[in-house]
Order: sequence, then C-alpha cells, then structure tokens
Amino acid sequence: MKNRVRSFRYAFKGIAGLFYSEPNARIHLIMTILVLILGFLFTLSPVEWALIALAIGLVFAAEAFNTALEHLVDLVSPEYNELAGRAKDTAAAAVLFSAMGAAALGLILFAPRIWNLFAG
Repeated sequence: MKNRVRSFRYAFKGIAGLFYSEPNARIHLIMTILVLILGFLFTLSPVEWALIALAIGLVFAAEAFNTALEHLVDLVSPEYNELAGRAKDTAAAAVLFSAMGAAALGLILFAPRIWNLFAG
C-alpha cells in the first residue's frame, strides 16, 4: 500500500511540475476551466460530458508525454541534434493534434448553443 501511495505522490509531483514549467499546460488548464463553466451553463448531456472528459484527458496526457520526451531528449542529447529536434517537433505535433480535436469538439458542442443564445 505504501508503494501505491508513493506512486500517486510522484504522479501529483509530475502534474505540479507540468503546470509550473509549461506555459501551454497552463493555457490548457484555463481552457479546461472555461469549457467546464460552459458545460454547466449549457447543461451538457452525460454523453457530451464524457466526450469533454476524454478530450481534456487526451490534451493533458499529450502535453505530459511531450514534456517528458523533451526532458529525456535534453538529457541524452544536450547539444543540438537533428534527430532530437525531430523527436521534439513530433511530440509537439501530438499535442497540437489533440488540442485541435478538443477545439473541434468544443465548436461542435458549444457553437450552436452560443449562436442560439444570441439569435433567439
């Protein structure tokens, strides 16, 4: 049981480090808070909440993997290396893909509701 508690402690340390060191993670956090507020204001269905939860989880997981890979690449290749740069760029692309998917979901769920709010 002690090992389980310790592993959660390490995970929370990683989360704190992610938000402390990565400006984009803080942007994702702000967007998450905004989406949660909109979700409550527009009374999303359980399925819509599930989709939002998956999108949020995917974006934060991609950001965490990207950050972990950047740290690892910096450790093993402190000097410039073209392959190291490609690895970092590709990991950053994964974050961008997940954020674009989350943004598309947000538009699909919220744009019609916002439109109806101002049109009706």
